[in-house]
Amino acid sequence: MTSADVEYRCFVGGLAWATTDQALMEAFSPFGEILESKIINDRETGRSRGFGFVTFNNEKSMRDAIENMNGQNLDGRNITVNEAQSRGSGGGGGGGGGGYNRGGGFGGNDRREGGGGRGGGFNRGNGGGGYGGGRDRNYGDGGSRYSRGGGASDGNWRN
Repeated sequence: MTSADVEYRCFVGGLAWATTDQALMEAFSPFGEILESKIINDRETGRSRGFGFVTFNNEKSMRDAIENMNGQNLDGRNITVNEAQSRGSGGGGGGGGGGYNRGGGFGGNDRREGGGGRGGGFNRGNGGGGYGGGRDRNYGDGGSRYSRGGGASDGNWRN
């Protein structure tokens, strides 16, 4: 990575939905020259997702902004400000769970419930089928977390 590739970018979380790119820039401008301020919007609704990024032209400005703005009130909300994680080169995306996942996503807390959907890492079974699919309830052919074939479960989780 060359020095031209280094970005001094802050992650700003906990933003009010009404906060705009311009308001974000104005709030952070006392700390130095801002190259970009961006609120992240939901692709489908167009509404703010409640976080954004501010990119400064030097490290001192970024550090000053983090130190002075973290925990401060902006548009009625206490915001979180820290150094953004580098996007790295290429790739990206991903997200969701991780680790040793036995529970599953949106199912129940009971291990017998379906769940699945989100989560990764070491996932017992096949990860499940989104919102439904369980030992006792199977909504369509989403596949039970306990079914190795990916289809509907016959109720025996050891199949």
